[in-house]
Amino acid sequence: MRLLRTPDERFTGLAGFGHEPTWVEVTDPDGGGGPIRVATYRVGPAGPGPTVLLLHGEPTWSYLYRSVLDTLVGAGVPAVAVDLVGFGRSDKPAEVGDHSYARHVEWVREAVFDALGLDDLVLVGQDWGGLIGLRLVAASPGRFRAVVAANTGLPTGDTDMPEPWWRFRHAVERAERLDVGRFVASGCVRGLGASERAAYDAPFPDDSYTAGPRAMPLLVPTRPDDPETAANRTAWEALGRFTRPFLVAFSDGDPITGPMAPALREHVPGAAGLDHPVLHGAGHFLQEDAGSELGSVVVGLVRQVAH
Repeated sequence: MRLLRTPDERFTGLAGFGHEPTWVEVTDPDGGGGPIRVATYRVGPAGPGPTVLLLHGEPTWSYLYRSVLDTLVGAGVPAVAVDLVGFGRSDKPAEVGDHSYARHVEWVREAVFDALGLDDLVLVGQDWGGLIGLRLVAASPGRFRAVVAANTGLPTGDTDMPEPWWRFRHAVERAERLDVGRFVASGCVRGLGASERAAYDAPFPDDSYTAGPRAMPLLVPTRPDDPETAANRTAWEALGRFTRPFLVAFSDGDPITGPMAPALREHVPGAAGLDHPVLHGAGHFLQEDAGSELGSVVVGLVRQVAH
């Protein structure tokens, strides 16, 4: 596996995100190269109590959570955000074929459980952050005090993905040069300013770095015989036994994941009896459109489960 590493200077002076990474290493599953460096960002006080685990999706990085992180810091809630392999400040496998759903689940598991040794977690997963994070919850439910599912799901390919998602996938496949900032802006109701677009472009100095964003749409299970369908079905069954608090916090303007909100509320026992918020005026990237509101939702859940 050939790895690319984005130069540090690409990340200097980013508006609203001054967090420096704590580096951890995960393994090359092919066994032929050195370790893969993963960027994590720790904020808030050390000590007892739950830690919020923030997992982003496609094609973003932990910069997406900057308003959420600010809210958590202000409330004194400890949190860790992780840049997926191939994204943000983490190392970037250079080939699309280096990426698989199973590998990304294992890379996050290794980074969070083995390298950081985290337990007593409150997951916040959006987009691929949920596709990966919910697999971890299903496999290790005892490590999670609670879950916030935000514009995400656990697709098995038994039902077709919505047309807006297919348009996004085809656009990524056909793009000669991947304009990551533009793709993120298209998923925000309020759009993005030039400095924000630049922050999303920062991890990718040129198109050779974009194997991760190019791979992820191809890894979503879209048919019943997909390589990861069985694993997601097993995880879905396990979530049907998850009794700890499971909050569904979706926006009102995401045409891609919207149908998953009622499915999650009805399927997961831990969702029963909770007041599931709808974040109004927000698109797929609700952290951009309603980051402070989402942060407040997370703070409320952490305080609820900390007692």
